[in-house]
Amino acid sequence: MKKVAEEIPAYSYGDVEVAASPVSLAELEQLKETAGFSPQDEAYLRMAGEVLADQTQEIVAHWRSGIIASIPHLARHSRTPEGEPIPEYLGRSNLRFQQWILDTCLRPYDQEWLNYQQEIALRHTSVKKNQADDVRSTAYVPFHDIVGFVAVMNDTIKPYLARKGHGVEDVEGMHGAWRKSLQMQIALWSRTYLDVAKKSNEW
Repeated sequence: MKKVAEEIPAYSYGDVEVAASPVSLAELEQLKETAGFSPQDEAYLRMAGEVLADQTQEIVAHWRSGIIASIPHLARHSRTPEGEPIPEYLGRSNLRFQQWILDTCLRPYDQEWLNYQQEIALRHTSVKKNQADDVRSTAYVPFHDIVGFVAVMNDTIKPYLARKGHGVEDVEGMHGAWRKSLQMQIALWSRTYLDVAKKSNEW
């Protein structure tokens, strides 16, 4: 499995400390069917992973520095409650963000993948946000902002998919597979937010 760095702080994919997802593999298969995610999409995601592997740093910089940093209600989630920058927090989470791109494209969508989807979601809620990096920042990232920003990630990833000389059909295939994957991931993250909503409104 490709990694963006030899050491990725607080990246715990496959670790025993990551709790089992309440979503079953059978439910995941149903979600794939609902989203129209096919074996061909899996193949296109693998292709996308090879295309994006050496571009993850640039992509995350585009998202974080080029877009999120200019939107105050999004940028605050990597800052202190007083609005002060936390460079080390940003650097550590950026590496995990880069690795998430590769995991989206290259990991098998199995039990470990399901478990880590829940872990990612928890780290955006008040249950686990800030714990991985031991920082003082916002208590949670509202779910509606996560859903909304998926549209941005879907739109802005396409030029990077087209950089390696693939034909239009392959670029469209990679882009379609990426969009379906993010739609499924949002559906999985929503389960975690719905559980949290029983105690706290983090929409």
